[in-house]
Amino acid sequence: MVASDMMVLLKTFFECHKEFQTIPFYIFSESYGGKMAAGIALELYKAIQQGTIQCNFAGVALGDSWISPIDSVLSWGPYLYSMSLLDDQGLAEVSRVAEQVLDAINKRLYKEATELWGKAEMVIEQNTDGVNFYNILTKTSPTSTMKSSLEFTQSHIVHLFQRHVRHLQQDALSQLMNGPIRKKLKIIPEDCSWGGSKLLPLSPSPGTGQAASVFLNMKGDFMKPVISIVDELLEAGVNVTVYNGQLDLIVDTMGQEAWVRKLKWAELPKFSQLKWKPLHSDPETSETSAFVKSHKNLAFYWILRAGHMMAVYWRRPVGEMGRLGAIALRQNLHRDGAEGQLSGWKGGPKELALKLHVHSEDIIEHSLGPPRKC
Repeated sequence: MVASDMMVLLKTFFECHKEFQTIPFYIFSESYGGKMAAGIALELYKAIQQGTIQCNFAGVALGDSWISPIDSVLSWGPYLYSMSLLDDQGLAEVSRVAEQVLDAINKRLYKEATELWGKAEMVIEQNTDGVNFYNILTKTSPTSTMKSSLEFTQSHIVHLFQRHVRHLQQDALSQLMNGPIRKKLKIIPEDCSWGGSKLLPLSPSPGTGQAASVFLNMKGDFMKPVISIVDELLEAGVNVTVYNGQLDLIVDTMGQEAWVRKLKWAELPKFSQLKWKPLHSDPETSETSAFVKSHKNLAFYWILRAGHMMAVYWRRPVGEMGRLGAIALRQNLHRDGAEGQLSGWKGGPKELALKLHVHSEDIIEHSLGPPRKC
């Protein structure tokens, strides 16, 4: 449904704005959005092959993406244990509930797997004194820490929403969608808002957005893997970039590496045999910001000192737009056999950031122009 809806949007956009049909088009994603982005990328590739969408599709970037939920859950215990955030007893408790999640998934009991996923998070919070799933070097706020029993109730899903969705409702994206975008489109009803943070009762009241309803209705789909979709993208020759934050727990790097090893892509053995290369955000220092490994149309970035929300936790002079733009440029160069070197870029990192960065209002006004019908 998400992918098919996006195809309608993209088809209309590229038909209305033909000047964008030849510009390299990248899909970037984060967290659960990565799961959606993989499906969207595959459908876009098929639409281009069928000639129904005219687009210069250059690749998809999967940031700390929920591609294989079980690989994340199974790695939580070992990851936290290695970081001195679990003792032997805590590791055993987390491992037990992780095996329960695995059993539910193997039996295709995906709703139960989602509930058990939440149980695993509660066990972790209790054993780590409230570690933050988005950055293990910080703690969750007292209001988000679980105080109830580990019973499977609907309120259990409520707590999952509060931990992973509710705190995001005040972010810049919500402000952008409910501000400049609403003003520009001039068609969004006043009682409809982006996001929404009210969860109790479980059906949000008018004006509180759709986030809670979406989260609850995705309960049966949440723990399903999409590794096969990534495989299809790679086999089709689509550029795929995976990047992950070192301090992320909810989608930890160990889990990402685990599902990558499960790919059936013919070039995977050659990719796996490569040694990674260090990257430096500031060429004037020797500080390592990330590591990268790339082969053919697959690249993997290990982002150091970053949590789940990389734009929040990984502040560097280049800025987030510059970093993501650099990844996009490298990805494009991979396709052209340049092995990820930004040899064609003459400016420095600050100039790159300036070249790629525009304010959200300018994106709406100057890139799209006034609203018009096709």
